[in-house]
Amino acid sequence: MIGKSLTRRRVLGAGLATAGMLAMPSILRAQDKSLKVGVYGGYFKKSFDEHVFPDFTKATGIAVESVAEPTGEAWLVQLEQAAKAGQAPADLSMMSQTSTIKGQSTELWTPLDTSKFKHYNDLLPRFVSKYPDGRVAGIGAVAWWITLVTNTDVYKEAPTSWAALWDKGNEDKLGLLALASNSFLLEVTAKTFMGGTNALDSEDGLNKAFEKLAEVKPNVRLWYRDEAQFEQALKSGEIPMGQYYHDVTGLAAADGFHVRSTFPKEGGIQDSGNWVLSRASTKVDEAHTFIDYMSQPSMQGLMSRKVGTTPTLKKEVLDLKPEEFAAVSSDIEPIIPRYDLYTSKADWINQKWTELIVG
Repeated sequence: MIGKSLTRRRVLGAGLATAGMLAMPSILRAQDKSLKVGVYGGYFKKSFDEHVFPDFTKATGIAVESVAEPTGEAWLVQLEQAAKAGQAPADLSMMSQTSTIKGQSTELWTPLDTSKFKHYNDLLPRFVSKYPDGRVAGIGAVAWWITLVTNTDVYKEAPTSWAALWDKGNEDKLGLLALASNSFLLEVTAKTFMGGTNALDSEDGLNKAFEKLAEVKPNVRLWYRDEAQFEQALKSGEIPMGQYYHDVTGLAAADGFHVRSTFPKEGGIQDSGNWVLSRASTKVDEAHTFIDYMSQPSMQGLMSRKVGTTPTLKKEVLDLKPEEFAAVSSDIEPIIPRYDLYTSKADWINQKWTELIVG
């Protein structure tokens, strides 16, 4: 499944059968219907290119050009700067919850017309992101888990706790996400050592979490922003432990790479991404068609089976068997990110993060 060029662009579905065109709504009959869609690079993008986008093109006649977007907030900054110039590097992007909220502050996202989404009422409410006035800014694309990952050649036994990140025996062996707002390591610290993420409610609690997290620094070889960079190092054993995405790790393991994903006893981190539409995009109709298509139970099920993501729809509407659902989720109570902190205290947290953690 995995190719040598993990972040290459690929245009899909250039042709369309006449019969398919006759069956399509008139709004989509124009020639050269296309959409640029930003998704995270590496295995994630590769899986969407192979298993998701071709089906969409076949069903709608809209060609997809997938764009590899960087992990974290770099993509948000690029979209914002481009929108000021009237440009859209991608029409639709899969955007983290924190970045979705931050983009709302500048009206970066075109509000979505939920009447065009047949399964809107089947979405779990936490996967609908709204502007303060109730307009819908983003629709849950997929949810995913960040877990404790290891190279099985180096670690014969799976770690059972996030505390392994602090183990002195793991010096210079870790790959961790580089930002406070996408690693959620403050939440991991609070859940593992401070009784839960409520400990982060006060500035005193946040300072204690920063102090404890700083103890992990000697063990970190790579603070990564690019998913593909850590992915390769994990598979080769060069960086044999860290935090990474459960879905991507599972795909790599299924392809024969010696890696594992573990849900620690404190829980995996459950995060999710929204489909958001850049205000600079002119592809509003195509974007709504895409979100409607991706919100079908059948597509959410396909992504769970082929990409390893967790559905954003209510469990009862899905076509996943119990064992299929279990493969992409966990019964251990999750660590839910404190998105509120990364908007209300963003500057303070980022400054402390740079000074104490990655500096």
